[in-house]
Amino acid sequence: MLIGEYHHNLDNKNRLMMPSKTLNELGLEVIVARGFEHCLMVYPMAKWEKVIEKFSELSITKSDTRKFMRILLSGATSCKFDSQNRICLPGVLKSYADIDKEVVILGLDDHLEIWSEEAYKQFLDDNLEQFSEIAEKIYE
Repeated sequence: MLIGEYHHNLDNKNRLMMPSKTLNELGLEVIVARGFEHCLMVYPMAKWEKVIEKFSELSITKSDTRKFMRILLSGATSCKFDSQNRICLPGVLKSYADIDKEVVILGLDDHLEIWSEEAYKQFLDDNLEQFSEIAEKIYE
């Protein structure tokens, strides 16, 4: 299970060191893709394959399915860890998430999210006060 909140920095070559506590769950290679609310999602390969399998259940004749697949898959990138447990974030994904240097990495059970530090602070500012209300809605 991937959990926790970690604060890291990109280096000048767009490399990001992943939290050591997550490495066993992630394996040697991950998929990094556009996420929701302008963050990035990081999936272990085995979990990503299950995500892709779900697409076979969707109808490509539906416009929303095609839009979703285009947005998600066109930016998805396979990343292998280097000897220092870093991955290199492609420019298109870095730009999408408005990441400059400081990032927040969140463990969300089966995947990670990577946020620009500013965007994550804004997300918390916008949503933390409603935490109990959100819990009530999803656990009804």
